[in-house]
Amino acid sequence: MEELDVNVSSSEGFGVAEKIVLLTFISAVILMAILGNLLVMVAVCRDRQLRKIKTNYFIVSLAFADLLVSVLVMPFGAIELVQDNWIYGEMFCLVRTSLDVLLTTASILHLCCISLDRYYAICCQPLVYRNKMTPLRIAVMLGGCWVIPTFISFLPIMQGWNSIGIIDLIQQRQFNKASNSTYCIFMVNKPYAITCSVVAFYIPFLLMVLAYYRIYVTAREHARQIRVLQRAGTPADGRQHPPDQHSTHRMKTETKAAKTLCIIMGCFCLCWAPFFVTNIVDPFINYTVPGKLWTAFLWLGYINSGLNPFLYAFLNKSFRRAFLIILCCGDERYRRPSILGQTVPCSTTTINGSTHVLRCDVTPYKVTSS
Repeated sequence: MEELDVNVSSSEGFGVAEKIVLLTFISAVILMAILGNLLVMVAVCRDRQLRKIKTNYFIVSLAFADLLVSVLVMPFGAIELVQDNWIYGEMFCLVRTSLDVLLTTASILHLCCISLDRYYAICCQPLVYRNKMTPLRIAVMLGGCWVIPTFISFLPIMQGWNSIGIIDLIQQRQFNKASNSTYCIFMVNKPYAITCSVVAFYIPFLLMVLAYYRIYVTAREHARQIRVLQRAGTPADGRQHPPDQHSTHRMKTETKAAKTLCIIMGCFCLCWAPFFVTNIVDPFINYTVPGKLWTAFLWLGYINSGLNPFLYAFLNKSFRRAFLIILCCGDERYRRPSILGQTVPCSTTTINGSTHVLRCDVTPYKVTSS
């Protein structure tokens, strides 16, 4: 998000040892974000099964936003932080800050769209999900994730709306006479701080919490019903239904995907909540938040751009398999076993319109969900 008042004056600047540690840590974060997000994008583009899942279109777009953060935003912030000086001019400072606001806001809007997609997939009937998440609607949602942030980034920042009433304070902090250093200072007035934070964080966060709460309740209820029927050992209606392993596999896949995305959302909020809380509080306490605290909160948010790919790898089997295939140059050991031609006798039942497998015979391959 925007780099608000991260002026580190010479009186509180970093020593040589601190700068070496900072540079090493920041370089690792940037490298992790670049390689990780590239890996996610390549995995979805190359893996046919991943391309079939609608949610992954949002994930690819999210990875692209995080990749741009790591390429266009983080390196310049790191240079200023280590050198204790901004050398690229006032106009590029505005452009860089606008990109910062645009890309990080786009990230949370993508996560909001992902939560809505998971809500319709898990909490609604399949027909409702197909009607809601059409290709056109997905394209519109993706477009909104990129267009909406421009109204709180490039438009107000380039017009100077964020600095109305605090121009003198900004100019005072942009130049340090003691060290003859210039800084890329981005401070916001109260109206902009509230508007930007509400649009970029608080409203999407509320929608995600509501969506994932409903997903959690639905998944827990489905699991309870399946356990009851498994203990009973017979179909609920007393009749034998045609085997439908696909429905059970789909439900397990959707539920595990929802849990993975809940953790991803939780990490995002943990990384960005300190920044957005301080973002609103600082203008009301006369901009007295220390510069180093701003820097810590800002880079805590940036770290999130490199976290998501690793969360996919550890928590999602489909992504983990795709990553291994890419990193191991297409090693056949990691490819999906074919289950064509296998006969899987199963006992099934129907819960809330979805067919679930109660008991299956052993097959040559174990079919696992992602």
